[in-house]
Amino acid sequence: MKSKGITSFLRAAAVGFGLLCSMSVFAAEYSANFKGTEITEFINTIGRNLNKTIIIDPSIHGQVNVRSYNMLDEHQYYQFFLNVLEVYGLATVDMPDGVIKVVPVQNAKTSAIHLASAKHPGEGDEMVTRIVPVNNVSVKELTPILRQLNDSNGGGNVIHYAPSNVMMITGRAAVVNRMVDIIRQVDQADDKQIDIVRLKYASANEMVRVVNSVINKTDQKDQPQALIPAVVADERTNSILVSGNPKARGRIARLVNQLDSELQSYGNTRVFYLKYAHAKDLVKVLQGVSKTLVQQDNKAKGTTQSGASGQNFSIESFDDTNSLVITAKPETMRSLSKVIQQLDIRRAQVHVEAMIIEVADNDGANLGIQWLTPAGGTQYTNGSNISISSIAAGIYNAQSTTSTDYSSSGTSTSTSSDGDVSDLANTLSSASGALVGFYNQGWGALFQASRTNTKNNILATPSITTLDNQQASFLVGEEVPIITGSTASSDNSNPFTTVERKEVGIKLTVTPQINEGNAVQLKIQQEVSGVNGQTSVDVTFSKRQLDTTVLVDSGQTVVLSGLIDNEVEQSVSKVPLLGDIPYLGALFRSSSSSQVKRNLMIFIKPSIIRDSSSMQDLSSRKYSQIRALELYRQEMGIHLMPNEKTPALPAFNTDLSDEMLPPEVKKYLDQMKHDHSNSSTVTTTAPAAKE
Repeated sequence: MKSKGITSFLRAAAVGFGLLCSMSVFAAEYSANFKGTEITEFINTIGRNLNKTIIIDPSIHGQVNVRSYNMLDEHQYYQFFLNVLEVYGLATVDMPDGVIKVVPVQNAKTSAIHLASAKHPGEGDEMVTRIVPVNNVSVKELTPILRQLNDSNGGGNVIHYAPSNVMMITGRAAVVNRMVDIIRQVDQADDKQIDIVRLKYASANEMVRVVNSVINKTDQKDQPQALIPAVVADERTNSILVSGNPKARGRIARLVNQLDSELQSYGNTRVFYLKYAHAKDLVKVLQGVSKTLVQQDNKAKGTTQSGASGQNFSIESFDDTNSLVITAKPETMRSLSKVIQQLDIRRAQVHVEAMIIEVADNDGANLGIQWLTPAGGTQYTNGSNISISSIAAGIYNAQSTTSTDYSSSGTSTSTSSDGDVSDLANTLSSASGALVGFYNQGWGALFQASRTNTKNNILATPSITTLDNQQASFLVGEEVPIITGSTASSDNSNPFTTVERKEVGIKLTVTPQINEGNAVQLKIQQEVSGVNGQTSVDVTFSKRQLDTTVLVDSGQTVVLSGLIDNEVEQSVSKVPLLGDIPYLGALFRSSSSSQVKRNLMIFIKPSIIRDSSSMQDLSSRKYSQIRALELYRQEMGIHLMPNEKTPALPAFNTDLSDEMLPPEVKKYLDQMKHDHSNSSTVTTTAPAAKE
């Protein structure tokens, strides 16, 4: 026991003596010699010599064996301290209050380590985090490469933020600075120049198509994207723009120059199959463009040619395939091809809905008394009154008469005959309301009273769909014959009458023009007409017409015209003086009043249809409205025919051919399919094998 105690005492004294001898300070210089020293004691010694407060992680343990043969100043001494910690897997974290924490390097990257910058990048084995912006390359491509250069197990980390294209690097200052230098050398702008190759004979678009086909098969194979050349066509100057490295640009320029050669024949022929435009409509346009191009070409060359010999082109249409056959020089062909490409486009359509609303109320009242005496009477014809004289004449003619005939022998014979009631019937047929009166021996009185109320409500929603800048018309009504003239000779040998038919109903004529955006310019002719009745000359018509041009946004409704009419008419016929007597004067006058109210409005709603899906939606909506009405009528049934059903449209986008077949035919076809499926099932038996 005594020997062990002495041994421990001597070992402790030796360690203390080594610590005292290891630190010799002469003029702020340090000598570092540690052998078998506990790492915690090593850290405390460094902190005491540098006058720094150091906090040691409790999990740190081990011994340090290091020796310095040179004297170190304070900066070198601290870097020596960091180097030793790096070798033993430790790192320092500087706190804001000057305290230094020593932790395992794996925990350092999540601690509050120093955020370095270009001015203060850090030094040596100091743990730092640095944010590096990248300008010319993608950080996604740099991150995997830099991670291989960083010590991820020793606390290093490399991540990127793609939206800002920046790198965030954590690690030892020396390693981080080396990676920053690598990023700066890699992050260089691609020094690509652009060559412009002007073409004389070939088309720029066609040349780009050929060159890109060659590049796709050769240059893009096993090559990075940055080294692949780019070829773009400039139609305005008929040039090609080539970018890339010098060798690739030179190779493409030589290829283009070889292909850009004049054709051996004077002209070439091409067939253009049109998708939307009509071939006949484009012939005149292309002929005018070709003549202008030929004139410009002749003017540039200083030649003056005219006639067919100076045109050197041919443009014909083939209606069966809606195509154009053009023969022209290459430069003329290129220009015509561009014109055809811009004209042969899908044109938008416009669906126009017109809403015509007319509400009319007609009210009228008549009241009058007429007198008849042998000496005179009163008679009024205002309003709808029937004159008492016409009724009296009709009554007189309707009375039966008796006549007496005398023979030569002196005998008499009486014959009675019925009166003519046709005049009285014609007179009473025009009467309306209450009619009360009497007539006897030349004395008579007639009392008339009537009240009328007529209401009209017209709601029409005609709609029409047409192409842009194409006129379309719509008519729902009838044709009414009108006599326009008649001729008869003196002996009536060749009489004839000329008749013209007039369209009556709801008529809509519209020409839409789609402007920039969703605005539509509409030239509209709207007409609502009808037959009023027969006159002594001919038939009379009512007509309300609108001619206008408006500009409306697609899907919006605009009011085009409106008529609000309120007409009141009063009429009084009376006997002077007697008709003004209070109360009693009503026996000597006739009053008539009428009031007409009319409200007429016309609305227009255009809708632009640019694709097939919009047309499909519009057709489906209209189709569903009609089908819903038919299904409602089918549900209501047919009066007095309960076992019968009204026809109804099938669902939208169904096979109408099957739906329109009678039930008996459909049943027969189903039976035929069933029999065919049964007969097609054949059972086969394999032949027996021969022994």
